[in-house]
Amino acid sequence: MFRFTIAAAAIALSTVPVLANGHGSDAPPPPKPEATTAPAKVVLTKQGPKLVDLKGMTLYTYERDTNGKSSNCNGKCTESWVPLAATADAKAVGDFTVISRNDGSKMWAYRYRPLYTSPADKAPGDANGNATTLQWRIARPEN
Repeated sequence: MFRFTIAAAAIALSTVPVLANGHGSDAPPPPKPEATTAPAKVVLTKQGPKLVDLKGMTLYTYERDTNGKSSNCNGKCTESWVPLAATADAKAVGDFTVISRNDGSKMWAYRYRPLYTSPADKAPGDANGNATTLQWRIARPEN
């Protein structure tokens, strides 16, 4: 009986490091996933909620962007409508996805609709972009 007690104590003591680390090795615990931040936010206006970038600039969508995987605003178009740039390693977060552009750069999309800013907007909250046409619209969370 005494041998059984000694053996049981030895086994119990040998499992303490395993239980203490929670993963059974002397290696550090796995890294926590990085918190990703959405590239835009919703603000309430008199005309209803709209999407703005992190600087408060109004975001727009282009009606010709229909497939959810690419932007149809390239070349000269980007002089009037600036794509909401994403870093090369950006990852989707919530309703925001990352799409590739024709030039190989990345941009943000909301619910698979590419997002743009307008150089006509000079200050946060401005909505001077040509959003009254049938092709360009202010990005809204219900879109």
